[in-house]
Amino acid sequence: MLRLEHLRKTLASFTLEVPLLEVGDGEILGLLGPSGSGKTTLLRLIAGLEPPDSPPPRMLLDGVDLTPLPPERRGIGMVFQDYALFPHLNVRDNLAFGLREARWEPTRLQKRVDELLELTRLGPQAHKRPEALSGGERQRVALARALANLPGVLLLDEPLGALDRELREGLWLELRGLLRRAGVLTLVVTHDQPEAFALADRVALLRAGRVVQIDTPERLYNHPKDSWAAAFLGHKNLLSPEQSRLLGLSERPHLLPNRALHLGAGEPATVRERLFLGARTVLSLEWRGFSLYWEGDESQAQPGQTVSLRVELQQAVALEAGPIPGVGRG
Repeated sequence: MLRLEHLRKTLASFTLEVPLLEVGDGEILGLLGPSGSGKTTLLRLIAGLEPPDSPPPRMLLDGVDLTPLPPERRGIGMVFQDYALFPHLNVRDNLAFGLREARWEPTRLQKRVDELLELTRLGPQAHKRPEALSGGERQRVALARALANLPGVLLLDEPLGALDRELREGLWLELRGLLRRAGVLTLVVTHDQPEAFALADRVALLRAGRVVQIDTPERLYNHPKDSWAAAFLGHKNLLSPEQSRLLGLSERPHLLPNRALHLGAGEPATVRERLFLGARTVLSLEWRGFSLYWEGDESQAQPGQTVSLRVELQQAVALEAGPIPGVGRG
């Protein structure tokens, strides 16, 4: 288990502060948040690449305090966005490099490299140099190299960020399966919500240097803490306290999840705009003077048309107070 206590780092006008964070053995924790929220700074503190502020915190890995240890003695593997592979070495030699530096016995070294090639399914590419590999293959080499020394913790900083969107989405299942097989406690930094949800067992949502919420992907998405969290996670139908009161809800912010909106029955609503996104359709609707967004299977409704909309207000999710970036009135 990794346990962080009283971790703090100030950089210019920004301060990262983590009073307590625990990650279980074999768990994959996603660190999700906008740029500048402190995700990469947190990884660098854990890895020992940045010193924490005084007084020092405690960073415990299986009960051992990592804080006074230099990076090379922390038992941590790290993969950066650019992968940092050695261009003049083939895949096998890239994987063996760190083990040779650590003076592994040759027979043990070769056995470990063979294990890594099998784990990452890179055997057919073992003789190739990085320039001859696809983006996904280079990502797997970087991951295998980080796992070579049997780290207790694996840190991934935007591990798919250098790839285009289509390739990234195709690699989510592959990367999650690889991490599962490796069984290493892993922290994954990303600013991409679907990527965090696809890869992680739990997701920690960061904002301005603070962990504002941490939960499983399903619970985090379905029950965001406040309006900012709901908006960042992609929810559109956010009500202010006044808007909630006008709809008969308690006078506090609320989220109307997409499951609360049903086309084909109910009250009239005017279609303002329609977006066809292939697997789903998005409609911008005016209902009771409110702007709402409906998302679902194909709908033939066009801008200017009237549709029937049923809104299940009992499905509304109460939120904590905060800035409201969502639903408009009128």
